[in-house]
Amino acid sequence: MTDTVASDYDARERVPLAGYATVAGVFCASLTAFTLVVRRRGVTLPERVPPWDLLLLGAATYKTSRLLTKDKITSFLRAPFTRREEDTTAGEVMDEPRGSGLRLAVGDLLACPFCAGAWTAGGLMATYAVAPRAARLVCAGFGAMTLADWLQYAWTWTQEKAEG
Repeated sequence: MTDTVASDYDARERVPLAGYATVAGVFCASLTAFTLVVRRRGVTLPERVPPWDLLLLGAATYKTSRLLTKDKITSFLRAPFTRREEDTTAGEVMDEPRGSGLRLAVGDLLACPFCAGAWTAGGLMATYAVAPRAARLVCAGFGAMTLADWLQYAWTWTQEKAEG
């Protein structure tokens, strides 16, 4: 991306368009490589994804994207690209992207659960395509974590309401 395009897009020149293009290119290249390997190995892809599997994949995508972007324990993965802004509830943190160019673009990805969701869904779907039973087991584990999170929040809410 030229500097002119970036400055025309964002007057503060804070949007790393070239970095975003690189990150998107890596995602597309990974998807293409996966498709070629699967095709070369003759893997038969599922004709459809049953609703139950879709729910499992959705719950697992939700949890894995939050683990990657918000969990204290995965801070070491984000640290080169983000800076801790604050600790929030339930052991989660709020990180802000730092740097410029590609570093900032990766920081944006690692600080945003919605952005990371496409990547985690891609990984889970790739696993589902080549090893559905294993993917279901992994997704069930992450789905159980998601359910446990919601039950923790429900318990906390109930406790707060009971205490007034």
